[in-house]
Amino acid sequence: MKKLFVLVSLFMLLLAGCQSSGSTEKTAAKESNKKRVALVLPEKIGVNPFFQQMDEGAKKAAKEFGYDLKTIESTDQAAIEENLRAAVAEKYDLIITSSFESEDALKKVAGENPDQKFAVIDTTVDLPNVRSVTFREQEAAYLLGAAAGLSTKTNKVGMVVAMDIPLLKKWTVGFQEGLKATNPKAEFLVNYVGSFTDPAKAKELALLQASKGADFIAGASAVGDLGVFEAAKEKNFYTAGQDVDRTEVDPAHVVLSQLKGTDAAAYETMKAFHDGTFKAGVVAYGLKEDGVGLTYVTKESKTPLNAFVGQPVVDKVKALKEDIVSGKVKVTDPLAK
Repeated sequence: MKKLFVLVSLFMLLLAGCQSSGSTEKTAAKESNKKRVALVLPEKIGVNPFFQQMDEGAKKAAKEFGYDLKTIESTDQAAIEENLRAAVAEKYDLIITSSFESEDALKKVAGENPDQKFAVIDTTVDLPNVRSVTFREQEAAYLLGAAAGLSTKTNKVGMVVAMDIPLLKKWTVGFQEGLKATNPKAEFLVNYVGSFTDPAKAKELALLQASKGADFIAGASAVGDLGVFEAAKEKNFYTAGQDVDRTEVDPAHVVLSQLKGTDAAAYETMKAFHDGTFKAGVVAYGLKEDGVGLTYVTKESKTPLNAFVGQPVVDKVKALKEDIVSGKVKVTDPLAK
């Protein structure tokens, strides 16, 4: 009887082992069927919230759609190309990168690998295997300009812009259209830093605009916005940030932020790939797609609304946002041919 019990026990253990082995093999097979996505960032996460937000959107999509996601951070310009080539060699199903810093590397690597699918966020690369995700920044700029026009007490508002290039006209033209729509008497002051990374020059230009009576000066100069924020604190005028909510930097002076949903862009790109609707070409996200926006108007903020703007202004700008989404208000795209 004892021998029979031992034999039965051994049989049960062997059976359990076979089931466990089969289950493991099935799990491994399931894992191997996962689509693999590489997100190649042009810099390290933590330097620019713009890219951190993109990584968060990609992670959300990976969790929701069952992707195997790898985020690869680049230390410099040369590393972008190296990382793209490594992702191709590792046979990722989709490789996503971002911004003008990656353009040259992507053109080279995507051109040499026509069967590999790529996507680039926030710039355009015209190749048959690249999906270019852009934004209608002019729509959010319109809302920011409209809010400035309704809030200003001096009828003088300004913008400190990184460079006088066609791309950045999406900010200046949209802002000016929104400003004139809500306050035709307002004067618009604009100055160009000549760089994306010069806070000292940006601060100098913001101080110049403040000396001319501007009580609201928007920053649109990338890293230079930090100089605009410093000037606002020193001279007690009001300002706005870009891309992510910057009001928490100095709630007394940074009262709005023009938003760009890089998280939504990464998420929607991976969703399209999952759904089978992913195609090469240009895709643009605006207010309707939650690709761009304005704090308090399209997104809530942890920072209480500053009295310089006030709820009545927010309510009016919310109505303008709906008019843009419905097509009642058309915002000029300065890059449209």
